[in-house]
Amino acid sequence: MDVGDTRAWLDAHVNLESLGVPVDVPRRANHPTLERMEALAALLGSPQLEYPSIHLTGTNGKTSVTRLTTSLLVAQGLSVGSYTSPHLERVNERIGWNGDEIPEPDFVDLLALIADIEPYLPAAPSYFEILTGAALRYFADVAVEAAVVEVGMGGGWDATNVIDAPVAVITNVSVDHVEYFGPTLADIAQEKAGIVKPGATVILGETSPELVSIFEAREAGAVWLRDRDFGVSANALAHGGRLVSIFTPGGSYSEVFLSLHGAHQADNAAAAVAAAEAFLGRAVDPEVVVEVFGQARSPGRLEVVGYQPLVLLDGAHNVAGATALRAALAEEFPSSPRTLVIGLLQGKDPDEMLEALGAAHAARVICCRPPSPRALAPEDVASAAIEAGLERDRVEVVDDVADAVARAVAVTGPDEQVVVTGSLYVVGAARAALVPGG
Repeated sequence: MDVGDTRAWLDAHVNLESLGVPVDVPRRANHPTLERMEALAALLGSPQLEYPSIHLTGTNGKTSVTRLTTSLLVAQGLSVGSYTSPHLERVNERIGWNGDEIPEPDFVDLLALIADIEPYLPAAPSYFEILTGAALRYFADVAVEAAVVEVGMGGGWDATNVIDAPVAVITNVSVDHVEYFGPTLADIAQEKAGIVKPGATVILGETSPELVSIFEAREAGAVWLRDRDFGVSANALAHGGRLVSIFTPGGSYSEVFLSLHGAHQADNAAAAVAAAEAFLGRAVDPEVVVEVFGQARSPGRLEVVGYQPLVLLDGAHNVAGATALRAALAEEFPSSPRTLVIGLLQGKDPDEMLEALGAAHAARVICCRPPSPRALAPEDVASAAIEAGLERDRVEVVDDVADAVARAVAVTGPDEQVVVTGSLYVVGAARAALVPGG
């Protein structure tokens, strides 16, 4: 198969990221299963057994922690694979080696290999299972010494859970994906705890006592709890990011510049250092922490992509993420009129998201349609914005994301701000329009 054939073959498979659960199907009827993924991994030669892994889950912050952890291990001299989801612009972004995305020829070859294997599987794999298999095989092919693997959704039944990771990271637990994992935080935590394997070291960023007990009930070798065993002792605003001090079981890292926006990124950074330390079995070199933090990038997460007006992209897709974005904007960016470009997926409550974002205080809100079959009609978001108190002349509907962003930039003054948010699909489309070539 050529490039076009392999991409068409991949896109023909069920993609729950795009489609979600049909409204008339019970929550558990479409619950993920490991049967297909285990069979696929076996036919690929069980590549996940050829290297140790760090496995990450959590409601928010997973990708930032994955990127930071990968960079720390690479800077310590290891060959490191990384797997994240979803992608912003190119599916190749999900699979990385030492910080670089998988080259197109290697990606096409892996897809062709899995296409050849597919007839021997018990059922057709999903889009995410195919990409997971490709990532695990790629890491073995390039002989990584570590793989940093982010779950797609949840944990226990996620396709990535075919790995047996000696280090498990849980960033936090908030309400999200309730159609799969249940309406309560305890249900969600139980599902995320499924990545914890017997004897593993758990880096636990969630500190709610009733949820901590769920993770402690697993057969972990050790549980490192945020604010007790690792965490942030200082977190101050700095030009272009944060000035943070972090402690871990192995030591402390004082007044290190972190080139990421948002106070919550300090917690992500602390989790990354703890994860790297648990994996290495020793403290991370302080000079490495300074180097990695100073060069940190997390595309689509409070990312500045334009000036005059200031244009920020943030993939906040749930209430917890929107709340963190609002706090970061209030602390780090000037209090100037703000144009909010927002698109949401079905299953998100527009009233809750707009309230969390503080949309009632925006100068204007432009509602768009995420490029996904699960998109919530932008007219519904606009109605919610008006009900939240915005005058009708401050609310617009521009269906296409690129057009919505262009409109926002056009009507926003040079000393004002444009914030694009609500979904990673929206942010990815906006980024493609605003940052040609990535």
